[in-house]
Amino acid sequence: MESKPLDPKGKLYLIPTRLGDDVPLEVLPISIKKVLEQVNHYIVENEKPARRFIKKVSPSKSQRSLIIHSVNKYTDASEIPNYLAPCLNGESIGLLSDAGCPGIADPGAEVVRLAHEKGIQVTPLVGPSSIFLAMMSSGMNGQNFSFNGYLPIDKNERKSTIKFLEKNSLEKNQAQIFIETPYRNDKMLADLLAILNQNTRLCIASDITLTTEYIKTKTVGEWKNEQVELHKKPTIFIIQRDL
Repeated sequence: MESKPLDPKGKLYLIPTRLGDDVPLEVLPISIKKVLEQVNHYIVENEKPARRFIKKVSPSKSQRSLIIHSVNKYTDASEIPNYLAPCLNGESIGLLSDAGCPGIADPGAEVVRLAHEKGIQVTPLVGPSSIFLAMMSSGMNGQNFSFNGYLPIDKNERKSTIKFLEKNSLEKNQAQIFIETPYRNDKMLADLLAILNQNTRLCIASDITLTTEYIKTKTVGEWKNEQVELHKKPTIFIIQRDL
C-alpha cells in the first residue's frame, strides 16, 4: 500500500512570550525554547522586543539568521500574505506578540486567519495569557465571560459602555473583561468606582506573573476604601454584577 506524501508546507507556530521582564523558562515551557531554536522565520508585533525575547530564551541562536516581519498598526495589510510565503515553501514560521499569547488582543489574529485560508497548519504553544490568568484568579463566572478589549476614550461613551457591561453581567450572569492603556489605568479605576453599583464585584489584576503581581477582587464599595497604584502597570479589569 502506497503511503500518502507528507504535506510539504511548513507550520505556523503561535509562540507565547513573557508578560514582563521575568525569567523566561519560569513561566514558559521548554517546548518554546525548542521551537525557537528550529525556526528562523518570524512574524512579530515589533522587531526589537521579539529579538530580545528570542535571545533571552535561546542565547546561542544567531540573530543574523533571523528573518523578521512586523505586523502592527503601521503594517500595510496587503503585505501580510507575503510574510507567509516561507510556509508554502516548506519553512516553518513563528508568530510572536510583544507580550502574552499571539492572536488574543493582538494583531497576529489576521496572520492566523490567512494561514487557515492557505491551508497552513497552525500550531499553538502553551504559555501565559494575562486575560485568562486574570479570569482564573478573579473568582467570577468562568463558564460565561466576555473580553471587550479597550473601552472608549470619550468620557460619555465610556460611561455608557461601563453601564452597558454592568447590565450585561447582571442579565447574563457574565463576567466582563477589559483593558486600558497602562498610563490611563488610574483614570479607568476612578471612572469604574464612580459609575458602577456599590455591590458590583471588580477584579484588578496587575503585573501578572511578575514579582510585583497584584490580583484582588472586591466590591466597588470596598474598593473605595482601598488605595491602589496602577499607573503604567499592565492591568486587566473584570466586573460582575451578581443576581
